[in-house]
Amino acid sequence: MTDKYYAGIDGGSTYIKTALIQGDQVVGTRASGSGIDNSAIAERLLQELCRERGISRDEIACTIATGYSRKIMDTADDDISEITAHAYGVRLTAPKNYRPGLIIDIGGQDSKIIYLDENYTVKNFTMNDKCAAGTGKFMEVIAQILDTTIDQVGEIAMQSKAPCDINSTCVVFAQSEVISLIARKYDRSDILAGVHMSIAKRIIKMIRRNEKQGDILMTGGGALNIGIRSAFEEELMRDVFVASHPQFNGAIGAAVIGRERDNA
Repeated sequence: MTDKYYAGIDGGSTYIKTALIQGDQVVGTRASGSGIDNSAIAERLLQELCRERGISRDEIACTIATGYSRKIMDTADDDISEITAHAYGVRLTAPKNYRPGLIIDIGGQDSKIIYLDENYTVKNFTMNDKCAAGTGKFMEVIAQILDTTIDQVGEIAMQSKAPCDINSTCVVFAQSEVISLIARKYDRSDILAGVHMSIAKRIIKMIRRNEKQGDILMTGGGALNIGIRSAFEEELMRDVFVASHPQFNGAIGAAVIGRERDNA
């Protein structure tokens, strides 16, 4: 008997992300910018995933929504908190034979630290959703100031020989610092390396001192940035791993929850 299909929707602050799983395999992912009707966007993405897979929409046994707009996702059967969804997502996205004790999730508008036990159950979490510093949006703003793109900032930062010190923890003041460094002719790679270190230090401060046990896994769009990953490893003095499909981890976790509910 063929394994059923399950779908997850992550209604994020900047993007709607969808994932389709079959068994323990992620068989499709799709994303689109958030809009006025996020539920309609999610349904369109799910229809596209079905067409890619050669199945009908009715063949998805269960669809679970998570994220900011999860409560208005009419196309989903139910919803779950994003913290729980991320914890379930790493069951499929973590490297093989790897059991993370700590998830660092860097999203478009917030950053989260999620602590897991040996069964992937959430023990605790810390979230920064009041300030854009330490988020993908902040990195996009800095990229614009430095005349580059969010996809390039990590590689450019890795070319740095002498990272600049970025002392401000406020987005507005940090932008002013970067503009000042540009005016003083500092190399762009050194400025970006300094920005990445500043982001890493800010997020690391969120980690509770007695909760630093276990391996570390990065999720969210920020995990695709090699500069941030390198900054975390330098600051923490330990390996930091990146989930497969990191920006879709919440949607994947929602799909896994749908599978478990359907099989209960």
